Amino acid sequence: MTRSITVDEVAQHNTGNSIWIIVHDKVYDVTNFLNEHPGGKKVLLKVAGSDATKQFDNFHSLDVLKKYSSQLLIGEIGSAQSEENEEVAGGEGPYGDLVPQGDPYWYQGFHSPYYNDSHYRCRAAVRKFVETEIMPYTFEWDEAKKIPKELFIKAGKAGILPGVCGSPWQTKYCKYPPVGGVKPEEFDYFHEFIITDELARCGSGGILWGLTGGLGIGLPPIIKFASDELKQRVAPECYEGTKNICLAITEPYAGSDVASIRTEAKLTDDGNYYIVNGEKKWITNGVFADYFTTAVRTGGPGMGGISLLLIERSMPGVKTRQMQCSGVWASGTAYITFEDVKVPKSNLIGKENGGFKCIMHNFNHERMGIAIQANRFARVCYEESMKYAHKRKTFNKRLIDHPVIRNKLAHMARQIEATHAWMESLLYQTRFMDGEDAMLRLGGPIALLKAQTTQTFEYCAREAAQIFGGLSYSRGGQGEKVERLYREVRAYAIPGGSEEIMLDLGVRQSLKWELFFYQTLFKPLPHNIPLNMTLGQTKFE
Repeated sequence: MTRSITVDEVAQHNTGNSIWIIVHDKVYDVTNFLNEHPGGKKVLLKVAGSDATKQFDNFHSLDVLKKYSSQLLIGEIGSAQSEENEEVAGGEGPYGDLVPQGDPYWYQGFHSPYYNDSHYRCRAAVRKFVETEIMPYTFEWDEAKKIPKELFIKAGKAGILPGVCGSPWQTKYCKYPPVGGVKPEEFDYFHEFIITDELARCGSGGILWGLTGGLGIGLPPIIKFASDELKQRVAPECYEGTKNICLAITEPYAGSDVASIRTEAKLTDDGNYYIVNGEKKWITNGVFADYFTTAVRTGGPGMGGISLLLIERSMPGVKTRQMQCSGVWASGTAYITFEDVKVPKSNLIGKENGGFKCIMHNFNHERMGIAIQANRFARVCYEESMKYAHKRKTFNKRLIDHPVIRNKLAHMARQIEATHAWMESLLYQTRFMDGEDAMLRLGGPIALLKAQTTQTFEYCAREAAQIFGGLSYSRGGQGEKVERLYREVRAYAIPGGSEEIMLDLGVRQSLKWELFFYQTLFKPLPHNIPLNMTLGQTKFE
């Protein structure tokens, strides 16, 4: 229950022995914060006992208050109200901060065919979790380049971690129900969309990847293709956040060209174990992962000789070290070496030499996840810019009153909203396609979508940096999110398939389907379509 305090009462606390201030109608006792204030004591003493909203907004973002509210907030100007009534969780009406384009249109009361009450509940629960458990500490954790283990446990209990691994909900392996009171049988890809989108509001790819990156791409191959014994042994503890998993494919020698990986796995003479030797690079969560869903070469060259193995950190010969990257600092990006690692054959995921197909099944899910995050990060850049433009003044006018700034915001918004609508359309298709059909038919469109989202993200990060000016060039402060996200653009444009490869794949897939439908409807083929271009030849590209 928030205590009601009058302005006159605040005014009485205006000395160094007792300092109260008002910021956005909330009252804070900053007496014990006097010596810790980064601007010095005099800054607080000048506003003691008064409304300091204007001064606060000139130098800070509201996220700072979220971090210190539990220690400093003592009441509110006006009538008291309970926390439970501060925000309506469900319903189709407006939701959130209501910054224009700061959230998707369905948050603003627009009608949508994609969402129902279960999605509204999911949205509210994840937003509350992010704003309470993540946002106040994002800068601190990112600078420390690690996330506390407690966050994984909390996210597991909240039903968030299993929610980033796809649909349907794995009741057999999940101890906790889906977030927001969603029934397991209700859970679909739009719930996962909401979870990932809301988590990305923290404005840190490092925090997002650290918490869910390895899990969201490392566990699905096990759920889809591994033995029941392996699923039962690994999945529950990963869903609960007590153990971590990652996907180890990329190598110093092979990135987007997965078919060229070199890490070898040779069977022992008795046929019971694989001996694994090789290196993996840029592996998200690799620093702290307990399990590694690893692409290895068990056969000849090319895609037909690749298998997937679950390698465990406890196995002798597994070594990891953190890589120093431009961004996503808290994600645990690792360089991994496997030296004569002895892996039981029972840890094989899928069939021997059939790993490439498993990897391709996983790519749509991985790339869609990257797309969702990148577009929300673009939206974060936009939202931060819009808020800042309303309070920053230049040449006696707010930034928002300058046509050139409105033009920047307009171009950001049009790209974000168009891209978001495309994502929703493609996600909707998953309701009607099985895994094999979705892998074949959606691979090209999702590849194009990934390129669209990362280029939109890059554009918005640049424009936001221009709007924030020098604040976007220093870590921390009002431009914190923009500065960090600008560094993380490349982490989205390259992993999961670089933009160049995604664009080419999208066109090649379109040509294949054009040919397939033409063969279905008309025979013989037109003279301008190559006869050797068949759907089967490039089925798993």
